[in-house]
Amino acid sequence: MSIIEVKVPQLSESVSEATLIAWHKKVGDAVTEGENLVDVETDKVVLELPALRSGVLARIVKGDGEKVASLESIALIDTEAKAVENEKKAAEVPAAISPSVRKLAHELDVDAASLEGTGKSGRITKEDVLGAMEKIAAPQVSTQSGSRAEERVPMTRIRQRIAERLLESQQNAAILTTFNEVNMQPVIELRNRYKDAFEKKHGIKLGFSSFFVKAAVYALQKFPIVNASVDGTDIVYHGYFDIGVAIGSERGLVVPIIRDADRLSFADIERQIADFSARAKTGKLTLEELTGGTFSISNGGVFGSMLSTPIINPPQSAILGIHATKERPVVENGQIVIRPMNYLAVSYDHRIIDGREAVQFLVAIKEALEFPGRMLLDL
Repeated sequence: MSIIEVKVPQLSESVSEATLIAWHKKVGDAVTEGENLVDVETDKVVLELPALRSGVLARIVKGDGEKVASLESIALIDTEAKAVENEKKAAEVPAAISPSVRKLAHELDVDAASLEGTGKSGRITKEDVLGAMEKIAAPQVSTQSGSRAEERVPMTRIRQRIAERLLESQQNAAILTTFNEVNMQPVIELRNRYKDAFEKKHGIKLGFSSFFVKAAVYALQKFPIVNASVDGTDIVYHGYFDIGVAIGSERGLVVPIIRDADRLSFADIERQIADFSARAKTGKLTLEELTGGTFSISNGGVFGSMLSTPIINPPQSAILGIHATKERPVVENGQIVIRPMNYLAVSYDHRIIDGREAVQFLVAIKEALEFPGRMLLDL
């Protein structure tokens, strides 16, 4: 007999523990090297834990829902044993299902193996799981007049962490918000003029996100204090520009980091954001991609927001809020004209950033977007 341990992967310094969402193998099941054994949820991502060697799952030390620490042993694999009824047991775990959907099925107590996937190539989707849950729950919910049904659902670890960080931000920073409006017509015209050629050359669509990231970097270079952070009684000035981009997913808000954004082209930034968005939906973002950052951007405009006061992502000192671009009447040269306007908001830590600097920083972003040539020529 040759036994090896299955251990929790090395977690980052900011993550003290994780939760086992769902085992995909039972004791006695055959496992193949590289096959996902269990989904591990931290406060940032859902990780897949693959088998290091082929064999049989001899013992599960930590079960579904249990909390585990970095490098903790959670199971044993016998690399010399043979599985009984291997094919039958393997069929019990549906392969065509993403970790996020599998997690949802586990939380709702839906047997994913019994579902018939309606997605591409028979893939089980979120809608399949929710539909099965509704069928199960329907007989249990009262339909009598005046019924006041309630449901208590534990927060996921990520949702708990989001709540903790938002509260931490408000308690530990002196947050103020300043606003300004920006005429998006120059950016819209520039994008419309070159979007086809851009996509043909770079293989990625030219969106507006890269303009906002570039404008933020342009302004941060002019006002380094906005790119700084507080450490005790010290101010830490960062000589690099790691921009966090907030992305909403089914599992909650995540903020992956675009490293060294000042060195990237528009195409590089668009590719990274598209990649982050796709992997956020399936929980494939890594801990490293969600750790760090010197400044963040939150785009509530994709959901139709007109105005908001974004909350700083600690230990950062500022965050840019972007909102929906709408045609609005504005005055230009004494005349009322219609322009595609966007209201921008910058929330900042008043402990180290004065109002004057915050206002000027936001004006610099406004200028970079209204006169994109200045941003492109570094003027």
